[in-house]
Amino acid sequence: MNLRKRYLAVLLVASMVLGAIITYAGVQLVEPGEGQAKSEVTNSESQASTDENQGSKESLGDILDGLKEDNNGELSKVNRAFSLIQDKYVQDIESQKLVEGAIQGMLDTLEDPYSVYMDQETMEQFNNSISSSFEGIGTEVSMVDGKVTIVSPFKGSPAEKAGLKPKDQIISVDGENIEGLDLYDAVLKIRGEKGTTVTLEIDRPGVQEPLTIDVVRDTIPIETVYSSVKEVDGKKAGVIEITSFSENTAKDFNTQLKELEDKGIEGLVIDVRGNPGGLFTSVQEILKNFIPKDKPMVQVENSEGQKERYFTEREGKKEYPITVLIDEGSASASEILAGAMKEAGDYELIGNKTFGKGTVQQPLPMGDGSSMKLTVYKWLTPDGNWIHKDGIKPTVKADLPDYFYTNPVQIKDESLAFDQNSEKVANVQKMLEGLDYKPGRKDGYFSQETVQAVKAFQKANDLKATGEVNKETASQIQARVIEKVQNKENDTQMKKALNVLFSE
Repeated sequence: MNLRKRYLAVLLVASMVLGAIITYAGVQLVEPGEGQAKSEVTNSESQASTDENQGSKESLGDILDGLKEDNNGELSKVNRAFSLIQDKYVQDIESQKLVEGAIQGMLDTLEDPYSVYMDQETMEQFNNSISSSFEGIGTEVSMVDGKVTIVSPFKGSPAEKAGLKPKDQIISVDGENIEGLDLYDAVLKIRGEKGTTVTLEIDRPGVQEPLTIDVVRDTIPIETVYSSVKEVDGKKAGVIEITSFSENTAKDFNTQLKELEDKGIEGLVIDVRGNPGGLFTSVQEILKNFIPKDKPMVQVENSEGQKERYFTEREGKKEYPITVLIDEGSASASEILAGAMKEAGDYELIGNKTFGKGTVQQPLPMGDGSSMKLTVYKWLTPDGNWIHKDGIKPTVKADLPDYFYTNPVQIKDESLAFDQNSEKVANVQKMLEGLDYKPGRKDGYFSQETVQAVKAFQKANDLKATGEVNKETASQIQARVIEKVQNKENDTQMKKALNVLFSE
């Protein structure tokens, strides 16, 4: 597979949960060190986070002792439940399991998909996955309403090529229902060796029936920045695509930006579509190239409402115009970049509304190999807006053609045929229209015009011209659509970003 290299500084269980890695760097968000941007604490009572780190070294034994010492406090009820279960329950149960269950229960009450507990075994698998493998399907996932939900497949990854999309909810893995599993256990079922296939059953918003999607696992390459030069009406435009914000992303970005500027670019497009986020320090370093010092590029707020604002030392904006490409797969650090470029840089955002993740998590080791990842901050845009669950709207909306948003064609036994009316037919009609055949309508009714369009497609692809969509025809239609999606000449959002760049 001709995939661009993507570097993921730390890759959770074969590249499946970049979001967890993003939050593991969250502590850096409030501990700027050498080389980081200036920050300004807007509340004099703001306390350094080192106290939190020191307090996070409690072991499960310490927690148990704490429960016993707090008999007359708020935890006395918990301690009594613990003692009663140990003394009265009909079967023996390990005290550590009770404590871990209590921790998980407390986190569950937060109703926060980003605050999770990983026991010692899960952490060991997590660490092994980071050190031993860069193989997987290539997507970030999160837990939303108790379901494993795709935040964004990495561009060019097996997940994207198979047709997985942001907000898809994974119901089962290889026929096994994963309801009730925590995020990390579910991810471990999805990961696997390069060349093997995993079958995912998907609930997709707007689609009535579940979709079954086969994904062939592969090595997820390790480069996160890709640049090129395009010519628009005789002018040179630089394009930099950022696929995630990892350890070396800012360094690579700055190197490639200088190369583009040395080539005499007259405008720049920064593409963070499908970018699930990454290290705050990485996006911070990139923003230093563009955001003037008179306005914060981002703000961080703790639970007490204390805010810390982060500034660059740049005197003014770049001398050339810049646009930023965003979509529903742009999340977390990508949204920090988009928000800063829009509100502090006054640059145009092109595309669709972003994912909407405006919180920061911090890892809290429990001292015995387990860890709790807890949401401890929210980040705000330069103007103080919290985009959590809302996302960031583009200043210039731009959609891709309808066929970019079609779903895999799934034919079980009965072919799609004349006079049928269904969601599947509507999906095929959009595909046929995108392939320059004329189905006549796209509302799901299999008309005579649709029959003729199917026959024309079948003849052009050496298939029996029945006018019905069977498994073979469906597979061929889908393959042709994928080819067209992967052709960059059909990227209407990029074309719009380039046109807006030189529109003034």
